Amino acid sequence: MKGLLGLTTGYLKANLQGALEYRVGFFSQVFSMLVNDLMWLTFWLAYFSKFPLVQGWGREQVATMWAVVAAGFGVGVTVAGNANFLAGLIARGQLDFYLALPRPVLSHVLVSRMELTAPGDVLFGLIVFGVVVHPGVGQWALFGLLVLTTALIIVSFTVMAHSLAFWLGDAEGLANELWGALISFSTYPTVIFKGAVKVLLFTVLPAGFIAYVPVELLRQFSWSWLGGVLGFAALMVVASTAVFRAGLRRYESGNLIAARQ
Repeated sequence: MKGLLGLTTGYLKANLQGALEYRVGFFSQVFSMLVNDLMWLTFWLAYFSKFPLVQGWGREQVATMWAVVAAGFGVGVTVAGNANFLAGLIARGQLDFYLALPRPVLSHVLVSRMELTAPGDVLFGLIVFGVVVHPGVGQWALFGLLVLTTALIIVSFTVMAHSLAFWLGDAEGLANELWGALISFSTYPTVIFKGAVKVLLFTVLPAGFIAYVPVELLRQFSWSWLGGVLGFAALMVVASTAVFRAGLRRYESGNLIAARQ
């Protein structure tokens, strides 16, 4: 764990230094993502100004949902930015570089890249939660923990989706569709879904653990709900690691001699 923390910290520092070589471009991308998120939130707040409650959810709950999802996504792809490129690396046989080094392959692949727009999502989540909810110290602490579980669930789901490339070959399109579906469903109030769709959002496509459970926990704390979301996040990490390792046994080297970007 200590070695993994050191590896992650080292890559974060190096990636950030690389991004800051072009400060204007980096900060413009961060700002653009912040504005994009604000536009979507403005749409939802305008909707709730006309319809104050939807299945018990109002402006504060939707703002909380967006804050948790955005910040969790931002943290996830800041730390593990290669998650969304994993299928391409597998299909093109580009895992060779990581296999040759004395580090866990999956964690090394994930942390070696940083999404430059992701800090904008984190900033958006912090601003929205602070301005709309007006949280106390305890709520801030719980918010931070739920952002972490959200990041783990998103990254783990992405790893499993992209690991399909071990069996299907070129699975980038399918993996991106699954990832897009998760993010899309996570930005709609889960309470509007019923029946089989709602079951799907708490199992195959775990948007409920990203959007619904954190909001309800911040609304009315429950130890059982907190234990549930922590347990599910841990399960997702274990499952994604197992799926990746199973697929890695099928991996075929690309026999490439190239500098890693």
